Amino acid sequence: MKLPKRINWREIPVEKVAEGIERQVIVGEKLMRCRLRFAPRIITPEHSHPHEQITLVESGRVLFLLDGEEVVASAGEALYFPPNSRHGATMLDEEVILIDIFAPSAPRPFAG
Repeated sequence: MKLPKRINWREIPVEKVAEGIERQVIVGEKLMRCRLRFAPRIITPEHSHPHEQITLVESGRVLFLLDGEEVVASAGEALYFPPNSRHGATMLDEEVILIDIFAPSAPRPFAG
């Protein structure tokens, strides 16, 4: 029997993805979890990928574009993105922390 691994975000290296975007990544056998920190007003371009994605808003407010529809999500809310759905995001007027979960795991690095 394989015991679960205990992981602390403080021990995960922080990668600077782009100006105003930092990321920490945990990759399992079939899923990937990212913790992203965005400066205010950062825009992530609209894109799609073959992975299912769940995004949890840990702090801040984000304007998401989901298949052409705008949705504002705040701390404590989550969004589900089916595989191949078009989506993007604009951070509003404060720092934003998101937890993104992808299945199956995406090869690193993954900018989505």
